[in-house]
Amino acid sequence: MSMDSLITVENLYRYYGELCAVHDLCFEVRRGEVLGFLGPNGAGKSTTMRIIGGNLAPSAGRVLINGVDILDQPVLAKAELGFLPETPPLYRDLTVNEYLVYCARINRIPRSQQRAAIDSAKERCGLTEVGRRLIANLSKGYQQRVGIAQAIIHSPSVVLLDEPTVGLDPIQIREIRALIRDVANEHSVVLSTHILPEVQSVCDRVQIINRGRLVLNESIEQMREKLQATTLLIALRSMPSISELESVAGVASVELVEDGRVRIGYGAESDPSDAIVEQAVANGWGLHELTPERMTLEQVFVDITSSDAHAHGESGKHGGKGEAA
Repeated sequence: MSMDSLITVENLYRYYGELCAVHDLCFEVRRGEVLGFLGPNGAGKSTTMRIIGGNLAPSAGRVLINGVDILDQPVLAKAELGFLPETPPLYRDLTVNEYLVYCARINRIPRSQQRAAIDSAKERCGLTEVGRRLIANLSKGYQQRVGIAQAIIHSPSVVLLDEPTVGLDPIQIREIRALIRDVANEHSVVLSTHILPEVQSVCDRVQIINRGRLVLNESIEQMREKLQATTLLIALRSMPSISELESVAGVASVELVEDGRVRIGYGAESDPSDAIVEQAVANGWGLHELTPERMTLEQVFVDITSSDAHAHGESGKHGGKGEAA
């Protein structure tokens, strides 16, 4: 285990009857890192989050929170955790101030430090002006902020956020994403989400789980390299032969597309765009479109999970009940 690792998951298994919802899962989350945790429905993502949060016991394996085994020393380990479930655990008939006082007490913050902890959480989450308002009267975006405030009020080492921007409008989503990045300055964050652009905008690393197994674990920088354009769509008024296009420097493959355009494939370091333009001008091909095609995280996600399901003889159908989600 790395000295900088605040979450260590070792050989984790979880069974529901005969269904193995989590299969030999191993990973670490380092200090100051935002981990994007992805998976299709039924992949074992929520089960894993519940085990890390200490709400569900594993069938085998262990979880260390800042070096403390969550099964052997649950009180000590959970003191290092903050958790925002998909439905924030809010008491809507309390004011923001009343609710955060309650959260400070159940997190065993000494009475002499409670006011400072509450004020800090409110300031970081943009709640200073709404402290006296009933939670029921706040917008969904502000209710999410209150949910994050309760997760960080005791300054935990690790913050688990499950779908923190579901149901928010675009402005609220941007505000919550900025808040997540701010939280990551002092905590390690695990962000479970179905919103793939969210992962690219706020996370340092992405993990994809499918059928209970970890099928991808890469930094966002590695993902960006993978998402670089390696194909071009071109449209020509005077179409040359396939062999002529294949002879252009840097072109690896040529594919006719249904709408009359041509898809040009090439290696990661041999972009043939300039050569295609030069040849089009020299030979009068009448080039009027040249568009790089960039792979998206959504395509990577679908490709990985689909190929993994195919390798296991599945056609997208998952067994088991909702507990395996």
